[in-house]
Amino acid sequence: MTATVTPVRSRADLREFVRLPLRLHPRSHHVPLWESTIRGWHRGVGPHTRFGDVRLVLARDAEGMVVGRATLHTDRRMDDKLGAPTLLLGAVEVHDADALRAIVRHAEVEAARTGRSSLFGPCSLLPNQTGGVITSGFDQRGFLDSPWNPDWVPAAWEGAGFEPVLPAATWICEDLGALDPDEVFPRGELAPDLQLRHGDRRHLDEQLPLLRTMLNASFAELPYFTQIEADELEAATDGLAHLLDESLLLFVTRGDDPLAFVLTVPDLSEFVMSTGGRLTLLDQVRLLATRGRYRREAILIIKGTVPSARGLGLMSVLSRELLRNLRAGGYERLRVTFVGEENTASAAQFAAMGGRPLHGVTFYRMDLA
Repeated sequence: MTATVTPVRSRADLREFVRLPLRLHPRSHHVPLWESTIRGWHRGVGPHTRFGDVRLVLARDAEGMVVGRATLHTDRRMDDKLGAPTLLLGAVEVHDADALRAIVRHAEVEAARTGRSSLFGPCSLLPNQTGGVITSGFDQRGFLDSPWNPDWVPAAWEGAGFEPVLPAATWICEDLGALDPDEVFPRGELAPDLQLRHGDRRHLDEQLPLLRTMLNASFAELPYFTQIEADELEAATDGLAHLLDESLLLFVTRGDDPLAFVLTVPDLSEFVMSTGGRLTLLDQVRLLATRGRYRREAILIIKGTVPSARGLGLMSVLSRELLRNLRAGGYERLRVTFVGEENTASAAQFAAMGGRPLHGVTFYRMDLA
C-alpha cells in the first residue's frame, strides 16, 4: 500500500524524522547526520537560507508508522550547475522501495507546483557537503561525510525512475605503519619560494579563508561542486579547532597565495554512531575526554590544487607529508570521501598507499516532463 507523505510540523514529527535511521539501520554501519543540523533545517536557520529553502517530510504507512523521510530543498547555485531548476532530495531514509516511491511521487508533485524540471539526490544539502548512495561495499561501515545504505537501495532509486549520475568511490588505506613515505611518494620537492604550512588551532579562523579560496578554485569545474561561502565553511567546521590534529591539515603557499591543500581529520564516526547524532553538552565533554581513542583512524575530507599550480607536484609533496604525519601520530587507517571515477590522479595516490575502493557511490537524477 502506498505511504502517505506529509510535512514535518510538530516536535513529535521532528523526533520521528531524527530517529528513523536509528531504527532502520545497524549503528555499527550507519553514521547519522548531526541532530543539530537537522533541527537547524527545520527552524529555517543557517547559511543555506540565502540560496533556497528546506522542507522536511515524513512517509507513513496505513497504520501511521513512519517508514520514510526526506528533505525537499532548493539551491539556486545547484540550479545553475545542473542547468535546470531542480528540486533536491536529501537525508533520504526509507524502510522499503514503496516508501521511496511515495516520497518521489510527492517530490514530483512539489516540483510541478513550484516550476522545477528535475529531481536530484540524495544530497544534504549539497553534493559537496554530504550525500549519495553506496552501490557496493555494503558490509563495510560508513563514515562521516559519506553515505551508507542497505544493498537494495540503488535498485529502489532506479525503480522510482532515476538515472545514476556522477559515479565515484570512497577509498580506504590500511596498515599505514608499514609504509615508507619516501618510497611511496619519492618525487617532488618544494621550490624555494613555496612554503609548507600546517593547521593551527589557535589561528584556525585566520586559515579558513585560505582554505576556502583553494576549495573554490580547485573544484570549480567539477559537475557537482558549488561555491562555498565563508559562513558555510565556518558552519561546517564549527568545533573543529577543539578536535583538529594540526599535523593533518596541510597546505602550500607562495607568500600569501594558497596553492594546494589536504584536509584530514580524526575519524569520529564511531562516536557519532554511539550518540545517534546528538551532541549535548555532556556528549561534548565525553568526546573531549576520550578523543585519544579516535586517533587510530582518520578521514581525508578533501584535497586539491588551484588550476594555476597544477603540474608542479605539490600534491605528491603534501601526500608524502600527510603519510609521514599519520604514521607519526599512530594512525593505522585512512578513509577517503568519494573520488569521482574521472579523477584518476587522486585515485592513483591512494592506490600508491596500498589503498582500495571501499564503497561505490552514485547520485541520481530524474528529468521531469
